[in-house]
Amino acid sequence: MQVVIIGAGIVGVTLARALSRQGAKVTVLDAGGVAGGATGRSFGWINASFYADASHFALRAAGIEAYRRLCRDLDLPVQWSGCLCWEEEGAALEAQAQDLQELGYNAEIVSRADMAWMEPAVAAPEQAVFFRGEAAVEAEAFTRALLGRSDVQVMTGARVEGIKTTAGRVSGVRMTGGVLPADRVIVAAGTGSPDLLAPLGVSLPLLPRPGVIFTTAAVAPVLNHVCVAPIGEFRQLPDGRILMPTAVAHQADEATQVADRLDVLAEAACARLQAILPRIDLHWQRVAMAHRPVPQDGLPVVGACGPQGLFTAVMHSGITLAPVVAEILTANVMGKDSELAALIAPYRPERFQSAIS
Repeated sequence: MQVVIIGAGIVGVTLARALSRQGAKVTVLDAGGVAGGATGRSFGWINASFYADASHFALRAAGIEAYRRLCRDLDLPVQWSGCLCWEEEGAALEAQAQDLQELGYNAEIVSRADMAWMEPAVAAPEQAVFFRGEAAVEAEAFTRALLGRSDVQVMTGARVEGIKTTAGRVSGVRMTGGVLPADRVIVAAGTGSPDLLAPLGVSLPLLPRPGVIFTTAAVAPVLNHVCVAPIGEFRQLPDGRILMPTAVAHQADEATQVADRLDVLAEAACARLQAILPRIDLHWQRVAMAHRPVPQDGLPVVGACGPQGLFTAVMHSGITLAPVVAEILTANVMGKDSELAALIAPYRPERFQSAIS
């Protein structure tokens, strides 16, 4: 079976590896480069503590377990650090912990003294919730490492002009120079996905969700966990830089446009970070913007759509969900059963098809 995946971000590459391991001949296409879009500009937090409803929580929790399976097989740039979260305070923080505990999640309230021991460089809050099972991934390095361990073909700088169909099923991908034959096509092109799907009668409305993230100059090791504070989310990279989105509550950020110059946003966010890390001399060094692929209802879009042999996988956060979506969608593409299939039942593309004009 020849499978063409459009998109070389973390979702497309994780799918490519899973499909090749099931015997498919896989080609990945991307007009840019590997992890060149939102993947390479992501915060990289693997979690299920941020969720929309019980079904979404279950999928995200399964995403964490899928990372564990990958890490058992491969040496990958994933840090199983856990997360300290004090975005909420007082009764709201306690309710957050209780809600997650009732879902079976490892969520433990820690005191100021515990927090000061766990993160001595941080201006400690009264209490925080410790999510022991959460992790962080260097998304670009992860995507490239996974690709390097996969028996797949990759074409970058390859602009896809459309998807060819023959007698009601996909038969190839039109690109500069001709048509690349395909038995199955998976559109995992992030914000570029709607334009590829629309000519085939598939509606995939996305919300405008630009995200800005910055890194500081490298400092000595000072942070041990992903930290989620009222001033924003931050963590330290293996090379010593500290990574932080410029928006407070980045995961729930609903801004439709960037409010200021990137340097101004980075300067303001770095000042907030400096206040919470008072003993560390910080200055921002790099800042980047990416357009996050957020479907209209905020939930993943995964599964078969349009003509026979066409599939899509578009979501935020692809970082948390890529490995489990790859497991489930691979079985779907290969015509096999998956014990995890029910997890994506609420996220099928057909929920948007009434929007087609």
